[in-house]
Amino acid sequence: MPDMSASASLAMTHLVTLAELDEDKVTPGVLGFVVFAVMALAVWGLMRSMSRHMGKVDFKETPEAEAEASASGGRVKPQRG
Repeated sequence: MPDMSASASLAMTHLVTLAELDEDKVTPGVLGFVVFAVMALAVWGLMRSMSRHMGKVDFKETPEAEAEASASGGRVKPQRG
């Protein structure tokens, strides 16, 4: 049976070579760019979704409530029914 630690160390060696680390120069690299791009796409999608939902909201009050508010000095009585 092959030694699993050898294959694990071989896999780690390949991963380390992808993320070359220089002690004098540290940059975000490709992984940092990918994470940033994914987060930017997520924020764009959320903003687009929020825009659609806010477009469905109707902020207009009924004319009856506005008339009652101006007649009663700004207070609107609760409606029963």
